[in-house]
Amino acid sequence: MSNDEIFAAAYREHYWAVSRYVARRLDGRTSEVEEVVAEVFTVAWRRRTDLPATPLPWLYGVARNCLANAVRGQGRRRRLVDRLGNDETAHGRQVVASPDTEPPGAWVHEALARLTPADQEVLRLTAWEELAVDEVAVALDCGTRAAAMRLHRARRRLRTEIDRIRPALAADVNSPKEHGHA
Repeated sequence: MSNDEIFAAAYREHYWAVSRYVARRLDGRTSEVEEVVAEVFTVAWRRRTDLPATPLPWLYGVARNCLANAVRGQGRRRRLVDRLGNDETAHGRQVVASPDTEPPGAWVHEALARLTPADQEVLRLTAWEELAVDEVAVALDCGTRAAAMRLHRARRRLRTEIDRIRPALAADVNSPKEHGHA
């Protein structure tokens, strides 16, 4: 099989997995997802001679780098808009949260958001992408033992954050307002 055929097979087999990977990290912002996925496969095409026998973890690693570039670009655009004074507060628009705006399971995402980006990524690779530790190692470009240790530590830190949030959750559930006693 030629490198072009290997790339084509990887593209056909893994396009949707890479798209889901990117979409989950960009909260489904469709136009940005399509741009990042296109960049992932552009890099894969240019490096088609480097494609491993099991390309998905490698493609996730490429996607991580492309996402980092996209996030940096968003930050630059946001700072530019702020400098131009074209933000929501300048136009009198404000988003007001209501009690029912929190989606189910938001506390899990809140606990995850309190972790470092590296911890978040290793947890997402195992939970969302269902990668084994050796595949996580490929995606993170590190050794299997290092990936296992990163995963172990990230899980421990996530547990700590969940335990910090849990008392606040219990207080909310037990508050008189929740039971109609206000």
